[in-house]
Amino acid sequence: MAIRVAVIGAGAAGLCAVRHLTARPSIFHTVCFDKNSIEGGTWIYTEETGSDKYGLPVQSSMYKNLRTNLPKEVMAFPGFPFRSSLPSFIKHDDVLEYLQEYTKHYDLHKCIKFETLVQHVRPEVHGDKTQWHVSYSNVGQRDETKTEIFDVVMVCNGHYEVPLYPKIPGLDDFEGEVIHSHCYRHPEQFTGKRVVCLGAAASGQDIAVDVSSCAKYLYMSHNKAVLQTVLPDNVEQRPGIKQLNKHSVIFKDDNEVDIDVLLLCTGYLYNFPFLSEDIGLQVEEERIWPLYKHVIHTHYPSLSFIGILKTICPFPAFDMQVRFVIAGIDGSMPLPSEEEMNKDIDKDFKLRLSEGLPVRYAHNMGPRQWRYNDGLAEMAKIKPLPEVVEKLYDYVHETRVKDIAGYKSVNYSIEGDKDMFKVVET
Repeated sequence: MAIRVAVIGAGAAGLCAVRHLTARPSIFHTVCFDKNSIEGGTWIYTEETGSDKYGLPVQSSMYKNLRTNLPKEVMAFPGFPFRSSLPSFIKHDDVLEYLQEYTKHYDLHKCIKFETLVQHVRPEVHGDKTQWHVSYSNVGQRDETKTEIFDVVMVCNGHYEVPLYPKIPGLDDFEGEVIHSHCYRHPEQFTGKRVVCLGAAASGQDIAVDVSSCAKYLYMSHNKAVLQTVLPDNVEQRPGIKQLNKHSVIFKDDNEVDIDVLLLCTGYLYNFPFLSEDIGLQVEEERIWPLYKHVIHTHYPSLSFIGILKTICPFPAFDMQVRFVIAGIDGSMPLPSEEEMNKDIDKDFKLRLSEGLPVRYAHNMGPRQWRYNDGLAEMAKIKPLPEVVEKLYDYVHETRVKDIAGYKSVNYSIEGDKDMFKVVET
């Protein structure tokens, strides 16, 4: 009898899971659930913010002028490249089109229940076997639920939907506009305004540059070391925020400036409202526990989470994680005991703390991602990612930190032997 697998979410991670599961129809019976009417997840651009027509939170964090901050040459799923006619740094609608082509190529629509909201997932244990009760409904008729039983659940619901709002003294007194980047769509809304952009991770930097095209002046406020980069003439770096007043901001260096808008590029919260408390999943300070290799629940190994990592090359990482999980499901990769998996989690977490990282960096990868990906490949006995992905990713990072306004003007190509790349034009 086929193993019944529920995949929650039809964004990039969920589509990748369905693609690999459906490649083995004699082993897996796959059902994917997604609340949108089409595939693509956060890559589905919409002018809507806040709630949609069904009263559900708008998922997408795309803005009109968004272009990827990684070149398409490293973004693609293994074996399925982007169209070669596209520039290296592509628009959000190019990525959505790519995901739709991926879906069509692998005939994934037949497994996806669109406009379907997963409301509750709970385990039921029978001896050494766990079954998963998945309750769901149509997004427009949420009081009419159905329940199906699965052997495996793969959670692929992303983590760019629930904004993280920091606690800032005086925020309630500020009479200007406060907007989170999740709701940002057009730079024109800031025409002639003085804007503080709080947060300077990669996406925050890109949004600051986009907003500066229309804003009168923009202060890029962050707690990092001063960015050694070329900036637009109307952009100035400042330290983090100490306090807000009615019409001004006081930075941590005690300098005060008048502003009209506070734009929060402060990240997102993990959110799994459909998971039963019986599962025992802990989410504290942006750390999700207990997940072996950031993927597999150690007490319920038939429950996995694809794509919770941050600061990664996403689509290739999703592909690696999915194949790692499948190797555990089909028995080709025996998993360690629950105790051993928890020790591995603890070792990884304590190492991060010893390096001075805060708890909220528990799933941040950056340079760690390459050793991590290779480790998954070795354990699952699957083909590792090409070395050129790491080389080009790192090279682009070096160019970005020097010129956040201009690094996307460069195009790249990967050479025939797949372990070298070159700049083809600027």
